[in-house]
Amino acid sequence: MAHVKAGGTAKGNKDSVSKRLGVKIYGGQAAKPGNILVRQKGTKVHPGDGVMMGKDFSLFSVVAGLVRFHTKLGKQFVSVLPQTTHG
Repeated sequence: MAHVKAGGTAKGNKDSVSKRLGVKIYGGQAAKPGNILVRQKGTKVHPGDGVMMGKDFSLFSVVAGLVRFHTKLGKQFVSVLPQTTHG
């Protein structure tokens, strides 16, 4: 009776590659135009002033300035506030 006892042990032993989602530039840090601020699936964080959303829901800066996260009406927003130079 030759049969394999350990057959099927590898079933369900697979995992997907992580997608590297999350915040890439945090509040208070400087961002340049084109910098990705948040990678996400769906609108967990919404775009505010100086920020636009890509077709994959990633948020990126369109102006240079400081990143600021804030909440309005129960939704989280990220904005890039241009730095004012006094001179």
